[in-house]
Amino acid sequence: MNLLDATPSAVGTPADEINWKVLLSEYQWLRDLEGVEQSPVHHQEGDVLTHVRMVCEQLVTRPAWQQLPPETREELFAATLLHDIAKPECSRQTDDGGISSRGHARRGAIRARRILWEQGVDPARRERICGIVQSHMLPFHLLDRDSPLRDAARAAEVANWEFTTLHAEADARGRICDDIPQILERIDLARDFVTESGFYNQPLSFANDHTRVLFFRGERELPHEPAWFDPTCTVTVMSGLPGAGKDTWIERHADAQPVVSLDDWREKLSVSPAANQGRVVQAAREAAREHLRAGRDFVWNATNISRPVRSQCLKLLAEYGARIEIVHVEASPEQLLQQNQHRNAAVPRDVMDRLIDRWEPPTRIEAHRVTYVNA
Repeated sequence: MNLLDATPSAVGTPADEINWKVLLSEYQWLRDLEGVEQSPVHHQEGDVLTHVRMVCEQLVTRPAWQQLPPETREELFAATLLHDIAKPECSRQTDDGGISSRGHARRGAIRARRILWEQGVDPARRERICGIVQSHMLPFHLLDRDSPLRDAARAAEVANWEFTTLHAEADARGRICDDIPQILERIDLARDFVTESGFYNQPLSFANDHTRVLFFRGERELPHEPAWFDPTCTVTVMSGLPGAGKDTWIERHADAQPVVSLDDWREKLSVSPAANQGRVVQAAREAAREHLRAGRDFVWNATNISRPVRSQCLKLLAEYGARIEIVHVEASPEQLLQQNQHRNAAVPRDVMDRLIDRWEPPTRIEAHRVTYVNA
């Protein structure tokens, strides 16, 4: 069952229409939430599954949710079902006897992405759902952050703040604890802050692309003040799982440019995709430096599938003053499997699984331009 089809109607008594029996029989990841303990301070209601059920029931009884367009209701309900999916793997007992689930929002977005991708959910809809999962904790503590404007703007690149705060309200009400009024007040303050900053229903606007890049790097504080930029060259950074179609895109759109390819270096150095990639990455980085020093446009062709891995590449390009354009290519699970099998060096299934479990598509936070291509 496609998760978007599980959304109850917005009329009548929708809380009674959530078919938990069907959902629990259909999804192992939902059953896995049962028995996972939570902080006794913030979650006196019990385990994670109990909390998720309470949050979903709170969401669908809220008039604000009921009045949304059907497509948005579906996405928000799916995000609410998925929002704590990573708690089983992220929850740890603390030294003082409490329970911490640090990192479960980001990890949950990655897990949700794989589920929705395998179900064939449209990529744009999938990423809106994952954006809410990734950002769902932020309204609780936005104004305690060192850079609330930057953190709120970063979240706005992947999720609409209206829907994030609507979820957060349901998340607060769908629990038993002593400070629910204070939590709801924090959410209201976060909503007011983002509204006054002018990007409650859309991403923050910037004077130009380079201003945006510098702002998210923490090198600029004013988003509306244009940053001067005279790039030394333009580097196209490919991103996508093995077999998604990156080589095909390069042949069609950038064949005249030099290409720094990790696959080529693996072949030259006789390194398996399953082996340590240190030598391959080092060789590719040195080849990239030669182009950067010459001020030459080129293509960097690698999976670049996770944000931490991309950041290493992007940092090098930024040091040389390059304009960075990321092209993210993806395919359906069936296409990916077929195309990977026809590669000169097919990536082993276990390696592919590890890559999928780290998959974070790029956003405008990372580069001057990001293009998404569906094979």
